Order: sequence, then C-alpha cells, then structure tokens
Amino acid sequence: MINKNYDLLGEQLAESGLEMSIVIGAGAIIGGISAVASGIFGASQADKQNREADRAQKKQQEQLDKIADNTNEYSKKVFKVDRQNYANTRAFERETLIKNWQYQTEQQDFGYLSAIEQYGKSVQNTQDRLTYNSIAAMQAYESEQSALNDLFTEDAFSRQGMLVDQLQNEGKAALGQAGNSRTKALQSSIAALGRNSAIMDASLSSSVEQSQRNMQQIGLQRYAADLQANASMMIKPKKGPAIPLPIQAPERIFIEPMEVLPGQAAPARQQSTFAPILGGFISGAGQIGMGIANQAANNYQSPFGSGNWAMGGSQPYNPFTG
Repeated sequence: MINKNYDLLGEQLAESGLEMSIVIGAGAIIGGISAVASGIFGASQADKQNREADRAQKKQQEQLDKIADNTNEYSKKVFKVDRQNYANTRAFERETLIKNWQYQTEQQDFGYLSAIEQYGKSVQNTQDRLTYNSIAAMQAYESEQSALNDLFTEDAFSRQGMLVDQLQNEGKAALGQAGNSRTKALQSSIAALGRNSAIMDASLSSSVEQSQRNMQQIGLQRYAADLQANASMMIKPKKGPAIPLPIQAPERIFIEPMEVLPGQAAPARQQSTFAPILGGFISGAGQIGMGIANQAANNYQSPFGSGNWAMGGSQPYNPFTG
C-alpha cells in the first residue's frame, strides 16, 4: 500500500544534497592536502633556487679571486722585469761612463806626450838655431877681423913704401943739391911723408872704427837672431788636471705594486623556504577544516528520530537543512 504522504521528490533532493555536501567536504580536505603539498613543493623549489644562487655566487667569487690573483701575479712579474731592466741599463751606463773616462784619460795622456815631443823638438831646433847664429857671428867676426888685419897689413906696407920713397927722395936731394935747396927739398920730402902718414892714420883709424861698428852690428844681428829663435820655441807643456771619475745619478727607488684585493660577488638572493610551507599549511588547514566541518554537519542525526513525523515522512531531520 502506497503511503500517500511519501514525498519522493523531497527524498531525492535530500539525498542529492547530502552527497554534494560529502563531495564538497572531501574536496576541501583534498584541496587542503594539495595546498600543504604545494607549500612543501614551493619550499623545495625555493631551497633549490637558493642552492643555485649560492653556487652562482661562489662561482662568481672564484672568478673574481682568479682575476685578482692573475692581476697580482702579472704586476709582480712586471715589477721584477722593470727592476731587472733598470739594473741592466744602469750597469750599461756605468760601463759606458768608465770606458769614456778611460778614453778621455788616454787622449789626455797622448796629447800631453805629443806636446812634450813637440816641445823637445822645438827646443832642439832652437838650440840648433842658436848654434847656427853663434857660428855665423863667429864667421862674421873672423871675416871682419881678417879684413881689419888686411887693412893693417896694407897700411904697414904703404907706410913702409912711403918710408922707402922718403929715403930715396932724401938721398936724391942730398946728392943733387946743396945748401938751402937741399934743405928745402928735405923739408918738403919730410912734410910730404907727414901728410901721407896723417892721411893714412886717419884712414886707418876710420877703418878700425868702421870695423868696430861692423863687429857691433854682427853682435846685434846675432842677438836679434837668438831672440827670434827663442821666441819661436814652444812653451813647455803642462799636464792638465786629472779627469774626474764618472758619477752616476742616484739609483731609482722602486715601490712594489699594491696587491689587488678580489672584488666581492653580489650576495645571492635567498628565497624563504618557510613561507611556502607556512602558506601551504595555513591554506590547507583552512580547507581541511572546512571539509571536516561539512563532513561533521552531514553526519549529524537529530535526537527526535529518523523521520519527520509532523510531515508524515521518513527523511531524518537535519537541523542545517530543515
């Protein structure tokens, strides 16, 4: 017998709402679990990204350290090479200075020795010239003296001839004449002899004075020739002062290159691994809590029975749905 009060449509709607409520509650729980899992996954991804960021920072720092090491090594090599080049250049300069000093000293000695040789030759030439002047003067003196001697000899011969002529004239006068005539003839002959003697004396005296003047002129000519010879003689050379030893400039002061410190890599950007977990747990907890609440509401039974007696139906009373 069919109960006229049985509500088939209401029962189906009630069952459909219950199932939907169960599905919603289960979905909420699953969504909450998924939210928690998503938070854990997000934390894992954040941790992975953090490790990658750390590795990138470490790699960058290693590159910066390597660049600093290479720069310092290169600077040290350049500094060492610069010092060695400076030492080589300084040694070469010193060797060149010493060689130049030795060459200049040798040139000075050579020049001095050459001057000494020239001076010696000049002295010898002067001595030869003075000797020549002396010999020439002596020859001139001898020639002049010989000429003077010849003059004296000629004068003596002339006087002797005059005396012979006088004696002859006196003899002729004594033989050919007598008395006053002879006396006059003798006087005339004596007077002629006196005149001739006086003339000869004057001529001889003049010749002697001229010879003396010639002698003086010879002496003056020799003196002038000696002066000219001495004037043409070189002055004795003097050795110049010693060439000072070469002096090098002060040594260069080197400053070691400053060590380059490596640059600091930018710090890795760290993502929070706790925030995704916390967010997942908060979101999951809310969804799970809602699912549990819905499930609890669906499982609730009224203390008045399983049917709606007032309406004559058999559907259990749900305080949330009526």
